[in-house]
Amino acid sequence: MHDDFETIRTDTQVEGLLVLTLDRPQVRNAIDTKMAQELRDIFVPLRYGPDGLRAIVLTGAGDRAFCAGADLKERKGMSDQAWRRHHGLIEEFAGALVDCPVPIIAAVNGAAFGGGCELALACDFIYAASGARFALPEVTIGIMPGAGGTQNLPRAVGERRAKELILSGQPWSADEALVWGMINRVCEPDRLMPEALETARRIMDNAPVSVRQAKKAIHRGLQVDLRSGLILEAEAYERTIPTDDRREGIAAFNEKRKPRFTGH
Repeated sequence: MHDDFETIRTDTQVEGLLVLTLDRPQVRNAIDTKMAQELRDIFVPLRYGPDGLRAIVLTGAGDRAFCAGADLKERKGMSDQAWRRHHGLIEEFAGALVDCPVPIIAAVNGAAFGGGCELALACDFIYAASGARFALPEVTIGIMPGAGGTQNLPRAVGERRAKELILSGQPWSADEALVWGMINRVCEPDRLMPEALETARRIMDNAPVSVRQAKKAIHRGLQVDLRSGLILEAEAYERTIPTDDRREGIAAFNEKRKPRFTGH
């Protein structure tokens, strides 16, 4: 993966870990066409393989916002055709993010509104700073959530709560999101990244194929009935049996040492 993006900072200093920082703090990290293209360029290839990655942490630059959603100033005066093309980019990267085989932690450091909230919801789980706020206010400006919000939020907080939040367009706090099950942890602002990175490292310590297969079984299993989900789980489990990491894990357990997983 190249690292010369204009709107996103990439940090790969720790092998196997990718830290992505949305980097337009002057506009609260709003998603313009360039950022949408760059998010697509990062996540679409990952749909087809982990590229050596074991975990990803996604956050925003500055302390005001994770992401304020789409850049509405850029969208002013857009024709219907141009709007569709722009939104197509957002749909493409949002879908690729959901399909990413590598676990993704959202470290929400401030406001996550509109597409920014949807971006966080598309991650595997969310840690948020204590002052973070969330909203899906699209209906207040004549559109609706279109980057997974109407699907991912109900799956996180339930249908009735999601309808209340989406149809009213009203914001909610990190503490409320925690109680409702949308986020996993509320952190003091200066502890947000350390805690997200610590969890990423714990994930990275585990067998990569096992992690990816477990993630796939959970995600796909939730889309089907229980019996079909159990079949998906069995298929995912089968993928771990012929791996070197399975043999290494069992050997390390019996030898009372830490396993050395290679992803093979």
